[in-house]
Amino acid sequence: MGSGFAKMKKQARAMQAEYEKVQKEKEHKSSTGTSAQGLVSITLNGLGELKSITISPHCVTPDDIEGLQDLILDAHAAARAELQKEAVEPSSPF
Repeated sequence: MGSGFAKMKKQARAMQAEYEKVQKEKEHKSSTGTSAQGLVSITLNGLGELKSITISPHCVTPDDIEGLQDLILDAHAAARAELQKEAVEPSSPF
């Protein structure tokens, strides 16, 4: 019984190490989404954390805040979709 438990503990440690490796790799990946021909651009890391927002001065008007908010949401959705696409499609070494 002892050797089976030790083997399971070893496998669990290996799985934990692999999980941590994947998380670190995700931190270093990034995905950028844009909206309205690049008026708003959002970059997320592989974990989905917001890293940057770029807003063109051409889309900043005090009387259309809702339009700017929509552009930000669209850019964020595009970046998230790109991350999900990358998660589904395994990268090829070729």
